[in-house]
Amino acid sequence: MNTNTATVETLNDLIGINNDRISGYEKALKDNKGKDADLRALFTHMIDESRTMRNTLGKEVQGLGGEMETGTTTGGKLYRAWMELKSVFGGHDRHAILSDCETEEDAAMRAYTQALQEEHLPAYLRELLTQQRSVLKTEHDKIKKMRDAQA
Repeated sequence: MNTNTATVETLNDLIGINNDRISGYEKALKDNKGKDADLRALFTHMIDESRTMRNTLGKEVQGLGGEMETGTTTGGKLYRAWMELKSVFGGHDRHAILSDCETEEDAAMRAYTQALQEEHLPAYLRELLTQQRSVLKTEHDKIKKMRDAQA
């Protein structure tokens, strides 16, 4: 596999992860049912942030001659199916919703960490991914703090 193809594949994996985040936070908004204004604002912010990151990565994919991923990851689909099943039995209190969001953020950070270990990434993309991972870490910590306050 040539470097461009490998780089496009790596970026598209991260686009899929950001699509997972968008779907996950849209589900969290639905589960929240407007009860908590602070969560609604947080989840809306996370959706916007994911779209911005996804679109930035998509421009890079197109610049490399590839096509931007439009779907979610298989793991993300499986996670959301599990969350749907769990909701039937467990409900959706504030702590549970934040715990689910933290799990999604953990997965996103792992994906970015793995991508940054790819040797084929050019320095400018490594810098972009490092910046995006830093944003994810900040958001993860915010969600964790909010979740822990509910314990």
